[in-house]
Amino acid sequence: MTEPDRGPEADTADEAISTDPAELFELYERQSSDDETPVTAVFEVQRNLDVRLDRFLARRVPFLSRTQLQRLIDEEAVLVNGRAPKASTKLRRGDRVVATLPPPPSNAIAAERIPLQILHEDDHLVVVNKQPDLIVHPARSHKSGTLINALAWHFLHNTGGTLSTVGEDIARPGVVHRLDKHTSGVMVCAKSDVAHWRLARQFEVRRTEKRYLCLVHGEVEPEADVIDLPLGKHPTIKEKYAVRHDELGKASQTVYRVREVYEGCSLVEVELRTGRTHQIRVHMSHVGYPLVGDDLYGGRHVTVGDFDPSQPDAAAPLIARQALHAARLGFEHPVSGTRMAFEAPMWPDLARAVELLRATRLKRVLAAPGAILDLGKSAPGSSGTS
Repeated sequence: MTEPDRGPEADTADEAISTDPAELFELYERQSSDDETPVTAVFEVQRNLDVRLDRFLARRVPFLSRTQLQRLIDEEAVLVNGRAPKASTKLRRGDRVVATLPPPPSNAIAAERIPLQILHEDDHLVVVNKQPDLIVHPARSHKSGTLINALAWHFLHNTGGTLSTVGEDIARPGVVHRLDKHTSGVMVCAKSDVAHWRLARQFEVRRTEKRYLCLVHGEVEPEADVIDLPLGKHPTIKEKYAVRHDELGKASQTVYRVREVYEGCSLVEVELRTGRTHQIRVHMSHVGYPLVGDDLYGGRHVTVGDFDPSQPDAAAPLIARQALHAARLGFEHPVSGTRMAFEAPMWPDLARAVELLRATRLKRVLAAPGAILDLGKSAPGSSGTS
């Protein structure tokens, strides 16, 4: 006899809940590219079962192998009644099982020669400075031309190794966290399953350090603040997110510090305390300072001439994407435990925008207590690693 699979609502708004295998799969497919909210399966056992925990989960999370589920249990990503169990734990009536699942990956990744800027690589992970307009992983409408395709080529022709095999039958090998297609900057991908589980856990419990740079319209006031506003899907526009003060809003915190002020624009350092879809874009727009280039949330595309009409290429597009760069990522190495941090220089479009604004419209440079990013780093060249 088996118990019903549907459990009660989770205790926190951070949990994305589904207990039906098809719904779990659909959650993975729908999960937006920059949402770090983990997918969580919650089960409440309705009757005594003479079955091990790993076997119980294998029937309900069929897209992960039993070995992978055992690793999940070993890494304490599965809790029974709030405690870390063993794979052999027998379940009883009234037990509450909560399994936090890593982003699922794919087993058919074609190697493609796409330039990459590698910041660090070892046997367990690789850190890259992702270029804008590069999708992180293959999906239904994008089977090629992604960061994962590029990494497959890099491993095959340059350094060896592979991405992790966690959930390899569905979509995203090695993908521990993601950046939106148009956002540039630091990303870490796992090369081993151990690294995958442990890095994913750090993102889940917010032990990572994430700093971004964004160029926004307007001279931001106050010059430092915490935006603490819940976010969720826009009620009427499918591709947008919005501040929501209802049951669909998830707790979201953004700390910003203005680094430089120009006439009509500001360069802002952002510290994320949560990782919601479009979080920086929605929060900054909501307080009146949309990102340059972000036409989805009130920003506008700019040309070279918008910042300096004297330039010979004044009519050329300069920022045609959200001006957002993941500048710093810090975490503990999943195997050695060493604290690591990586900073990525701005990509040429954003770097040139800042250069032009400094030359023509700079009003003040701020001390910004708590800011840590080095604004002196130059933009990457076009060579990179390929």
